[in-house]
Order: sequence, then C-alpha cells, then structure tokens
Amino acid sequence: MSQYSAAGVDIAAATRAKELMAAAVRSTHGPAVLAGMGAFGGCFDAALALAGIQAPVLVSSTDGVGTKTLVAAAVGRYDTVGQDLVHHAVNDILVQGARPLFFLDYIAVAKLDPVQVAAIVAGVAEGCRATGCALIGGETAEMPDVYAPGAFDLAGTIVGVVERSAMLPRTDIIAGDAIVALPSTGLHTNGYSLARRLVKHHFATEGYAARPAILGGQTIGEALLAVHRCYLSEVNALRAVVPVKALCHITGGGIYDNLPRVLPDGLGAEIVRGSWSIPPICQLLVELGRLDEQEAFHALNMGLGMLVIVPAESASQALATIPEARLVGRVATEPAVRLVDV
Repeated sequence: MSQYSAAGVDIAAATRAKELMAAAVRSTHGPAVLAGMGAFGGCFDAALALAGIQAPVLVSSTDGVGTKTLVAAAVGRYDTVGQDLVHHAVNDILVQGARPLFFLDYIAVAKLDPVQVAAIVAGVAEGCRATGCALIGGETAEMPDVYAPGAFDLAGTIVGVVERSAMLPRTDIIAGDAIVALPSTGLHTNGYSLARRLVKHHFATEGYAARPAILGGQTIGEALLAVHRCYLSEVNALRAVVPVKALCHITGGGIYDNLPRVLPDGLGAEIVRGSWSIPPICQLLVELGRLDEQEAFHALNMGLGMLVIVPAESASQALATIPEARLVGRVATEPAVRLVDV
C-alpha cells in the first residue's frame, strides 16, 4: 500500500470510477463539445450553440441536492440524486427564460467507491441527455477527514442561454394576473433535514423502509427519493401558446421566500387553499411534525413545483395546454404572499 492510500486516498479507485462513468458522460456530448472528460477544462463551441440568437445572455447557477444525499446513502440507491441535481439546475435558469447549454458536477466522498460514483454520474448524465445539456466536466474528490464514512456531497454548475428580449420575469406583471402551478413529485431537493429528523423520531425501528398507509404502498425512502421534476418541456409548451410573464421555482423557503423574488416591488400574491393536490409525503411530514400552515409552506414545496404567471385571460389556455396544471392564485396588490380561501 502506498503512503497516499494509507492516508485514505485511492488513486486507482478514482481511475476506475472515471472508466465506469466515461460512456455515460460522452453520451451527452454533441458537436458543440470540443473537449470534455479527460481534459483539464471543458471546451464548448459558443458560436455553434448560440447561432441565431441576436442578443445572447448567458445564465448560470450553482446548487446541490442538500441532505437528500444522506437518504440515498441510507437506502443504498444512487441513481436518482444525479437527475435531481440537473433538474434543479435546469429549473433555476428556466425561471429567467434560459435553455441549458452545459453542466459540470462535483462529487465529494469520504472513501471512493467506483460503482457508487459511476451510478451518481450516470444519473447526472441521464438528466443532461433529457434536457439537451452537455456534461462537459466535473470533479470527484476523495476527502476522508472531511466527510464521515459513507457520506457524500453532490453539487453542480449549469450554464444556459436566453435571447435578451425573452428574459423573465417580464416587467408588465400586474395585479390580477393568474398564477398557474405545475405539480411537484414530492420534496424535490428541499426539506430533507426536517424529513430525516421526523423519520428518525417516528420510525426508529423501520426507518426509510417503513410503509405508512398514506403513501399507498411506497416506502418512506422511495417517496423521499422521487426525482426532482424538470419543467423544461412544460414551460416550452406554455411559452409557445400563452404570454408567460414570470416563472417561480419553489425550492428552499417555499412560496413565502421564492414567489416575491419574481414579483415587482409593491405586488404580492394570493394562493388559494385546496386548489391543488398536496403530495402524500408532504402530508405525512406535516402530520408527523405537527407543522402549522406557515411552517409547512415555508419548509416544503407542498406540491407546488413551478409557478407560472400569465395574464388572467390566458389562464384557461394554459390549463388546456398542460392538463395537470392548476389555477392556484393571483397576483395581488398587497406586497406579501398569503394563503386564502376561495
């Protein structure tokens, strides 16, 4: 054993991980990728990718999947968190009207398991292929004294582009505009510290293998690992038929922290209780934690994955375009987000 291996870093394992992930990474490459895996830096042909755009604006974002990684490690399933990472990132730049161009990931582990890392990267690659995004680089770091055994962290950076004239949010949002919701698949990538705490307290014996009746046969682990939904195709379909004024990705902070970020100063929103379905996993956590309404809608997305603001007269066309969408509220004159009854 080398001195480096004795210190906890296995170079051979890193090489094996790269070999296992190579095909998945390269499957995301198109003609715009000039240098990808194996290069010191990813190279992307901007002229090719931006052809036809008169005033291109690059939109970037960096994020992670939070402590959802601990659920994945506990369950021993690593094929979904990579998709979560990409979908979250795509949704974030989508809010400003951008389509994805390329992505870079970062994985940090206590001890490198090539099969585990390859499964994570395969998920990242799957998310990239599904959204037309090239995975052009990344980093896998083995840091035995930083992370606890079995733990890992996952983060990524996305770069996309939008025509300047098509950037969101628009400046013509007014009181009375309709708020349409695209449903979430569950917690997505926020609220997991709360979820893990409640599962540990109420299901100490079964843990993530427990099957509460409210989940309809799913285990808690399966419900918590549901892939963060990507809204790229739905938003593209909506923008083709209705004047979308703003989008809001409901992530950490829920509707209370996120919706004001896309509204003009002086305006707020009213969200109508009972106008959409709350996912069973969210209902379960609310019950287990005895969360009041304010905390529930602050910590969790509560089924509201992406909010779309359109003119009131366009709401019916938006609902017809995306049948699972729901009209959940309106832009209001009071500068706050409030839950209201019909």
